Amino acid sequence: MTQTPSRESLPTLFDVEEFFADPEFAGASISPDGTRIAYLAPKYGRTNVWVRGVGEGHEDAVCVTHETRRGVHTYHWTDDPRWLLYLQDTDGNEDWHLYRVDLDAPDEPAVDLTPMAPGSRVAVVEPHKPSPGSVRVWMNLRPMLFDVFRIDVATGETTVLVEQTDPTSSTLVDSEGEPAFHVEVADDGTHSFYAIDGAEGDKRLLSRQGGAEYPYGLPLQLVTPDGKGLLLGSHQDSDDMRVVRLDRETGEETVVAAVDGHSLCTMGMVAPGMPPALYFSRRTGEVLAARFVGDRPRIEVLDPHFAEVYAELSKLSDGVLGSVSSDESEQRWVVSFVHDRDPGATWFYDHATRESRLLFRPHPELDPAELSPMTPVRFPARDGLPLHGFLTLPAGTAPENLPLVLLVHGGPWAHDTWSFDKTVQFLANRGYAVLQVNFRGSTGYGKRHISAAIGEFAGKMHDDLIDAADWAVARGYADPARIGIAGGSYGGYAALVGVTFTPGYFAAAVDYVGISDLANFMRTLPPFLRPSMANNWYRYVGDPDIPEQEADMLARSPITMVDRIRTPLLVAQGANDVRVVQAESDNIVGPLRARGVPVEYIVAEDEGHGFANPENQVMLHRAIERHFAEHLGGRPGAL
Repeated sequence: MTQTPSRESLPTLFDVEEFFADPEFAGASISPDGTRIAYLAPKYGRTNVWVRGVGEGHEDAVCVTHETRRGVHTYHWTDDPRWLLYLQDTDGNEDWHLYRVDLDAPDEPAVDLTPMAPGSRVAVVEPHKPSPGSVRVWMNLRPMLFDVFRIDVATGETTVLVEQTDPTSSTLVDSEGEPAFHVEVADDGTHSFYAIDGAEGDKRLLSRQGGAEYPYGLPLQLVTPDGKGLLLGSHQDSDDMRVVRLDRETGEETVVAAVDGHSLCTMGMVAPGMPPALYFSRRTGEVLAARFVGDRPRIEVLDPHFAEVYAELSKLSDGVLGSVSSDESEQRWVVSFVHDRDPGATWFYDHATRESRLLFRPHPELDPAELSPMTPVRFPARDGLPLHGFLTLPAGTAPENLPLVLLVHGGPWAHDTWSFDKTVQFLANRGYAVLQVNFRGSTGYGKRHISAAIGEFAGKMHDDLIDAADWAVARGYADPARIGIAGGSYGGYAALVGVTFTPGYFAAAVDYVGISDLANFMRTLPPFLRPSMANNWYRYVGDPDIPEQEADMLARSPITMVDRIRTPLLVAQGANDVRVVQAESDNIVGPLRARGVPVEYIVAEDEGHGFANPENQVMLHRAIERHFAEHLGGRPGAL
């Protein structure tokens, strides 16, 4: 019999707000001239951008943005020390606009450099070195086409550099802003890469590759600084994803970075705030290092100077390098680290003097010693497919017969990784074992693992989750009568599948912005996404405009089995969600309430696909805390 630990042996019970309030500091970077640091910190009840000198403290910093409705999360230095740029949407609708801040007059209102019609958005912002004082921006003023523009930061004057000709193709520009490569995606998902030659823009085929193993398309697609090559995330003849250089003249493919048995980590390209796949030199634009998937992320250093810097940075933390920025000289650096129990400690390092200092911790009230380690685990699926995941056990509690939450990632072409996860740590702090599994279809574990998910929504993808929970029960970690499932987006769909396809397995479930009807979900996606869906939703799930495929999609949709739901359910939805529209949640909640089945429903009127505002995150996790405490148990006295 498991002995209940004494209250004295349990870690501090942290308030919900301590996990889900905006971080005190985050997102730091150094200016190109190395004299200032910008970062995110609360002001006006929202995250805003602050700027201070490299030797100054927060008491000397100036808040340079003034957002009161929705926090800022992405900003950019420019080559002019007067201007700073940031992105903002409206209540989570993902119509991103680019705003300019005058650092010489930080109290002045920000200027919208991209006053677009609804439905248009900025997708990429980068320096445009041929024209000092300007940036290069990808945005869809024509709703279906993301054209390339040069924007003069001081005046806002906008000039078209490249007009795309087809939603299924794109033209890639070199560092001078000139067309260099052309990419076309066929109906079967094959990518054709062409060199663009001469003033007439003649196309010359270099390579064809790609398919279902690239659900988001071939990653990277970055023109090298000299314009003579294209960097791709490619499997080539390997199961693992590598960084490959495609030569513009010969079409030859050269491996730039690879780790046997590990794939390039692409999460930074699909999940804002995650560390990047590649680190680049601010001075030259060349690749400094690459990130690969592992039990802990692996950093492969490619640049000799950065190798010296990296050796010194590695002494600052026992975590893994996260975000990196340097001045133009690459002597002054601001870096953060990924850690399972310490949320992103950020350091300043001067390579010329070898001096370093801790700048801040985002949540200093959370003591890492009182949080729970995230342990990599491996086990086979029932058909023998190797599965990887992470198990986080509550600190101060015997790891036996615990209530367990199966926490399912989104995408589904994303993956869980060793890192600080607020929800994981919150649940562990409340006494739950938390199990995350990179089920088939998850990126990061090779092309066979990804493509094994074709046709397996609500099939083997769900079996993988059940197999993971059964593994935790067999190992003695989990009480089979107290297993919950929770997730967002695809993870919300997985939670609904859990309570419809296996209605007696879970004791409680949380569906957060999840899909209930695969056909309706695909029909209501923003139109500009559809040309890029050949390798993901169409290939893995089906085309809702083909009757037999629509029938199969409905057979795999929780909405068709809503009458099976008996499991206590919590549903959360953003009213402005453009990816998974509110009808996906309404159509689950309505029939349950009509049948008198208890279901708690949270709709945030000022959110989109996931809650960003801290008060909504707090509201959501208080509801999750109550829900699981009632139906799974958890830590005594937690509420």
